[in-house]
Amino acid sequence: MIPRYSNEKISSIWSDKNRYEIWLKIEIAICEKLCIDKKIPKKDFLLIKNKSKIDVKDIEKLDQKTHHEVIAFLNSISKKVGKSSRYIHQGVTSSDIIDTAFSIQLKQATEIILSDLNNFLKVLKIKAKKYKNTICVGRTHGIHAEPTTFGLKIASFFAEMERNLNRLKIALEDVSICAISGAVGTYATINPAIENFVAKKLGLKSEKISTQIIPRDRHAHLFSVFAIIASSIERIAVEIRHLQRTEVREVEEFFSKSQKGSSAMPHKKNPILSENLTGLSRYIRSAVIPMLENIALWHERDISHSSVERILAPDVTIGLNFALTRLTKLISNLKIYPENMKKNLNLLNGLVFSQALLLELIEKKGMDRQVAYDIVQKNSMTVWKTNKNFLEIIKKDKRINGIISDSELKKLFNEKNYLKKIDYIFSKVFKNS
Repeated sequence: MIPRYSNEKISSIWSDKNRYEIWLKIEIAICEKLCIDKKIPKKDFLLIKNKSKIDVKDIEKLDQKTHHEVIAFLNSISKKVGKSSRYIHQGVTSSDIIDTAFSIQLKQATEIILSDLNNFLKVLKIKAKKYKNTICVGRTHGIHAEPTTFGLKIASFFAEMERNLNRLKIALEDVSICAISGAVGTYATINPAIENFVAKKLGLKSEKISTQIIPRDRHAHLFSVFAIIASSIERIAVEIRHLQRTEVREVEEFFSKSQKGSSAMPHKKNPILSENLTGLSRYIRSAVIPMLENIALWHERDISHSSVERILAPDVTIGLNFALTRLTKLISNLKIYPENMKKNLNLLNGLVFSQALLLELIEKKGMDRQVAYDIVQKNSMTVWKTNKNFLEIIKKDKRINGIISDSELKKLFNEKNYLKKIDYIFSKVFKNS
């Protein structure tokens, strides 16, 4: 990922240094178990443990000769350890080390993203409760539908992100896997107890069966969840973009005093953060197909998945971390305009209450549904054409004013009717938070 979108904490997870250090932890853990099992003399194990050091430049130099990163790594370690290094990498394959290390890196990155999600949920909860009863118009197909509240909009984002949090926890568990089973996964050259020991020591679970590599359906699952989170981010970003349009202006991204909106038009205040999040979401989702295609490898293993993972794992996790951090700040500083919400609600001169009138005619006045629908629709279309007040037009319709009083109509045309069940909805959404 480019520096513009990179945070040092999560970026460092994907550094060569961190990867090699994890490899070394795995190799030392294997040696420790071999020492416990008296397969390695204690003095040799202590030499391995104490003298093994990572020299990234040396490994890179050796890799240019060997064209095999793990062998370059082992040769570099051997220089520092000496003769005792003969016990390192005993009975294991490169995949045992690389895949287990990849699991740890994914675990480290995912735990940061889980923290990001928790932080975002806190902000959403605060905003939802603050604007719980702030009336605005709900839109379906981009057209005014019925009154809702801005708090309910935010609450729906919260519920979705909470589901994402739970999905990610499951996917994290699914990918936190250790596989140290030797060539083609038969344990022919290594005791399964070593795998269990290393897994426990590194906070992982042992793979049930490995073909030499950890099955890639686990990784595809994780990246699919990342993609879902990205889509949720885009849903929120798109909503903000729509609501910030000049004709709507119900919300607005924070705009600092020194900020510039356009190089040509000084008046512009553009929703650049939301647009940026939309773009990042597209990129994160694009990783799903390659990760799914990594599942089908030749026989017990090939390395066609390796290049995909080297590129996408850092980029996706770093990008998602950036996106969630940016979105959290965006929502936290979002400018809300309740007066514009109220103004927009009234743009159609009361048409948002058409269903309330329809149900009153059917349920309480006993009118045939189709007849009632045709009456309400005909009067509604008059409002669209003339821009006159819906309530006043209804009052003049003899088919209606003869059976519904003015006081009854007034009660129907009341936006507070749409707040009756909000406490119930909020109690469901925030039950466990």
